[in-house]
Amino acid sequence: MTTRLKTSSNLFAALLSGLLLFLCFPKFGNGILAWVALVPLFYALRSANLREGFKAGFLAGLVAHIGIFYWVSNVVVQYGNLPLYMGIMVMLLLAAYLSLYTACFAMGVVFLRGRGGALLLSAPLLWTILEFARSHLLTGFAWENLAYSQYLSENIIQIADITGIYGISFAIVMVNAALYDLWSLRSRRRYLLTEVAIVSVIIAAIYGYGHFRAAGIRESVQKKASVEVALIQGNIDQNLKWNERYQLQTLNIYRSLSLGSIPTEGGLIVWPETAAPFYFEGPNPLRAKVVDIAQASARRLLFGSPSYDEGGGKISYMNSAYLLRPDGAVAGRYDKVHLVPYGEYVPLRKFFPFISKIVVGIGDFLPGTGFNPIESDGHRIGVLICYEAIFPESARDYKQKNADLLVNITNDAWFGKSSAPFQHLSMTVFRAVETRLYLVRAANTGISAIIDPTGKIISRTNLFERTVLKGEVKYIDEKTFYAAYGDAFVYLCGIVLILHYFILQRRRKNAGRNS
Repeated sequence: MTTRLKTSSNLFAALLSGLLLFLCFPKFGNGILAWVALVPLFYALRSANLREGFKAGFLAGLVAHIGIFYWVSNVVVQYGNLPLYMGIMVMLLLAAYLSLYTACFAMGVVFLRGRGGALLLSAPLLWTILEFARSHLLTGFAWENLAYSQYLSENIIQIADITGIYGISFAIVMVNAALYDLWSLRSRRRYLLTEVAIVSVIIAAIYGYGHFRAAGIRESVQKKASVEVALIQGNIDQNLKWNERYQLQTLNIYRSLSLGSIPTEGGLIVWPETAAPFYFEGPNPLRAKVVDIAQASARRLLFGSPSYDEGGGKISYMNSAYLLRPDGAVAGRYDKVHLVPYGEYVPLRKFFPFISKIVVGIGDFLPGTGFNPIESDGHRIGVLICYEAIFPESARDYKQKNADLLVNITNDAWFGKSSAPFQHLSMTVFRAVETRLYLVRAANTGISAIIDPTGKIISRTNLFERTVLKGEVKYIDEKTFYAAYGDAFVYLCGIVLILHYFILQRRRKNAGRNS
């Protein structure tokens, strides 16, 4: 094969991997593609040096992340008042940053292969560690990690209560590596038979565990008493949401929907993030209207609202959730901990002043002090505001503090009818599995949903409809390894990777002495 043909072939393979990675995720794709998406990239790396490996990985990542995050352009153009070309540039910068992790993965595969490392071991270890790093560095960005592509695969995702999402990503990459080896190492039959046997046993174990664990959880859940919830999807236009002249109409919409669908006694009414578009704790006549809704329904009401604290001559603003008792008294408040960079606070504001326009009329938010459950009627509710639900550690913190129900309130109106609301929902599913808690999700424009402790989406709404989603949940106290020990699996992968590297180094030295 000539150099030009080889380069063209590798370029096409990297592009194909990127396309397949994009098509793993909703709303355009199918999770089954994740199990083969990296095979073309491994083909592109078959004889690459470190520089070529980095380029191939970066290209694959760029194609994938442009497909996954194309909607960012519309958000910053429509709500940041940017020209279209600037919106595209912002999206491309985000995609390029995230593609660095894919590039480092590809370069790492080339590096370890050059030292005699087996793809079946090195690839999943590298991917898992880099995915963990991406989820934590620079405040973390865990949006659509590879495992999230499997949110509809019930028997696969149950292992998340042991390994978290990273065990699933590990398994997916391992299968990709095995499939590539089957294609490329046909002459090494004994090695391939061993490899196929190992992978088959691991996948069968994951699938078998998922089948029996899900059945066990459902059997345990049946013994618990049910509580009815009413999730109110107000479908308030984002362009009108913060308009003071529209505030009363917004509350009237929520009042009508809430009082028209009151849950049974002991139930819970949930409104979305910032459903009350004013400062609830301030001297505001609109506060009385929200309190009146709780009293008229005689049910607990959980809703989102901006809040502020005055101290030391400074006013601090928070993105908060309040829980009102049936008598209208405040049972508790939660302030959002994991804020959205360039959405709720603006790093480097003087360099990017236009981004602050997204935070309409409020300015930078202050993060809350921790993931502290709201207590009510002997139960503890863990509230996840907006994209806090994509971070495993948020739900895990709640579980460690004995939360027995998770509530995600969000406003996905920013995303329009793009794939983002579907992606957001797919990630939320895993918080239920990791903690074995029911999770209810109230979204302003959708998708609202009720998710059981096995990650099954029991019911859900459509986008951009004004509706109420009613259903039953149960307060659960099911222990999980992940809740107790967190990302122990990732740390184990790190240890194994270091040991693998030193073993390869020793083998090279021994081979050098004997040659």
